[in-house]
Amino acid sequence: MISSRRVPELWRRLDVVVRDLPLALVCFVLSLVPAFHNHGTQLGGVPDRPSDAVAVAAVAFETLPLAVRRRWPLWCLALVSLGFAADQLRGYHTLAGSALPVALLTLSSRLERRRQVTAVALSVAFVLLAVAFHRAGPGEPVVEFVTFYLALVLAWGIGTWLRSSRIAEDERRARAAEDARTAERTRIAAELHDVVTHHVTAMVVQAEAARYLTAAPERLEQTLTAVSDTGRRAITDLRHLLDLLDPDHGTGSGDRTPPVGRLLTLVEQTRRAGQPVEFSEEGTPAEATGSADLVAYRVVQEALTNALKYAHGGRTSVRVRHGAKEITVEISTDGSGSRTASPGGSGRGLAGLRERVDVLGGDFRAQRRPDGGFVVRARIPAGSLT
Repeated sequence: MISSRRVPELWRRLDVVVRDLPLALVCFVLSLVPAFHNHGTQLGGVPDRPSDAVAVAAVAFETLPLAVRRRWPLWCLALVSLGFAADQLRGYHTLAGSALPVALLTLSSRLERRRQVTAVALSVAFVLLAVAFHRAGPGEPVVEFVTFYLALVLAWGIGTWLRSSRIAEDERRARAAEDARTAERTRIAAELHDVVTHHVTAMVVQAEAARYLTAAPERLEQTLTAVSDTGRRAITDLRHLLDLLDPDHGTGSGDRTPPVGRLLTLVEQTRRAGQPVEFSEEGTPAEATGSADLVAYRVVQEALTNALKYAHGGRTSVRVRHGAKEITVEISTDGSGSRTASPGGSGRGLAGLRERVDVLGGDFRAQRRPDGGFVVRARIPAGSLT
């Protein structure tokens, strides 16, 4: 059984002609009801005439084309206008005359080109119809024709407003979609920066250390194994990011969790690259942290990458505290390390982290310490974004 919520969705999936057909049929049937004869639009003062076969044809021309008013609006208005002229000139004055402003409004809302030419052509056609009425009828005042013309102009104006509103909405949606794509590209670029910089820096540091371990085969083997493991982790991280670009990949917050594990794995990898790291983690991570968990991971990752590059061998501490509403992170070095020969930074790492933390409504600070080291602190609200 189809739920009531699905009915509007199924209706929108139908062809536009099918959706407009009920209106056309209702107008056609009501216009043929005897009780409504001679109770419709009256223009030109032509005397009323009983319904006949020509009246049925005129009503059909006026109403049935409404089924294609959105598919072929110009043809719809042309047929409706012919039916309206026959209806009024012969004095049937049926309810079908109300189809004319509907067709005109639809054309105005959907016509994309030659709008001014079309408006002039329709105005000329109305003048010709008014002249025909003047000859066939008793000679109604000009003000009657002017009033009816202004009513048609109002319908045209409403259609123009609907068209402008639709265009503005389409542009807004296009801008929103482009902004979303830009934000996603920026996020993935930041993820790639964090992953590549961290892993490549660790591999460079380990490879540099291996050059001095040729006299110690056991330590050399351990170092080369660490390089290999780091490369595998980099491949795993990159594969995870590429999966996010797949349209069939899930979009839940779980997809953004680093596949290499949590902070302890990150710390162990840094230690194997030759960086002494003291790690402490307090509290229990909340079940739903939104993006905070990933941002905290990236803060630690970027800070440890900078420690390997600019304070290699210096004592480094990582402190993470999980609170009920936020995650606080502090990474610091004591200034005893030395700069390595690792690739230089682009300067976007810490700036990107600051942007991520700011988006979540947190605080981020990175500064030099008096002893020559540096400290990175971040307070990240948990569960604020998914």
